[in-house]
Amino acid sequence: MTRHNIYALKYAGPFTSSGAFLMWLKNWDKTVKRNYYFWVITGDHAPVVVDAGVSPELAAERALGGYVSPADMLKRMGLEAEEIRHVILTHLHWDHASGIALFPNAAVYIQEREYRFWLEDPIAKRPPFRHVSDEVSLTYLKRLKEAGNLRLLNGDAEILPGITCLLAPGHSVGLQAVAVETAEGTAILGSDCAHVFKNYTEDWPSSLITDLVAWMKSYDKLKNYASLPNLLFPGHDVALNEKYPFVAEDITKLA
Repeated sequence: MTRHNIYALKYAGPFTSSGAFLMWLKNWDKTVKRNYYFWVITGDHAPVVVDAGVSPELAAERALGGYVSPADMLKRMGLEAEEIRHVILTHLHWDHASGIALFPNAAVYIQEREYRFWLEDPIAKRPPFRHVSDEVSLTYLKRLKEAGNLRLLNGDAEILPGITCLLAPGHSVGLQAVAVETAEGTAILGSDCAHVFKNYTEDWPSSLITDLVAWMKSYDKLKNYASLPNLLFPGHDVALNEKYPFVAEDITKLA
């Protein structure tokens, strides 16, 4: 069986907010930190990138603190964005998808229900959803689909040996996590199914909820899928950058 390594690349942050942003309706009086990441999986095949970060243009528009282009982050691992052949988008919120044009030669994997919501459902144009999306990257994905380079998935699917996309809705309509076979067992890149580890350990989601019932079922699914609790990784916890083996500046090895 193919064994992979997983790396977290911090491309922006830290940012501070009320604790209620990371723990839904709790800890209003606390100030907490979060980082923005994307991930790289290496193994017997070409590297796989999970999420695309933020484009330089949108980072400048939003004055994103501590920002480094995902393309420049990859160079710290000896990789070039133009050489990446596989990108998994966990969901289409701006901080996970707006850098997708940085990977012009990649096949892009996304859940079909996620794509169709953001591109075809008029509800996605309403203010709460427009606030967390990016029109430029959505237009780019539409062109990718027309060119045949968008892989729309319907539920769980192994895209490469030892790398499986898992439908895990709740935070978004069609969020997907990524199960990765590693030397330590099956690890899960859960993206924003949890913003921080406490979301999993306390069985309590973060904010930006599309479907709370679906979210709780996704927790059950991902916890059961991971070989060990410590192999279930959240999307924004500062611990990903601070408590795992150093690889390069703002890059750590998770498994």
